[in-house]
Amino acid sequence: MTSEGNPTNSPVMELPVVDQDFLRELVKVSRQKHHHVKWVDRDGTDRVTTVSQTEVVRLNALAQRLRIGKTELMRQAAHLPAARKISAVSSHTKIDSAAISATNL
Repeated sequence: MTSEGNPTNSPVMELPVVDQDFLRELVKVSRQKHHHVKWVDRDGTDRVTTVSQTEVVRLNALAQRLRIGKTELMRQAAHLPAARKISAVSSHTKIDSAAISATNL
């Protein structure tokens, strides 16, 4: 199926740049090869996680380093505690400290 008309006159081209960038990234990701990793969650639920080529390479490297399979690595990863969110105050403090350090050079 092909689109009709000139693409430069389409409503998509009239979107703000940030929205166009978002759409470009979606198209880019959808054109990449995806890998499906089947694994069992800690509650016994069967899961299938879709990962990019880059992610599967890293997942394979981690699994190989630990001498386990991708499936087992994902199962064990499900037991990792959730990452803490950094509060807005502390993130601003870090940025300000970095800016101050840069000006003192």
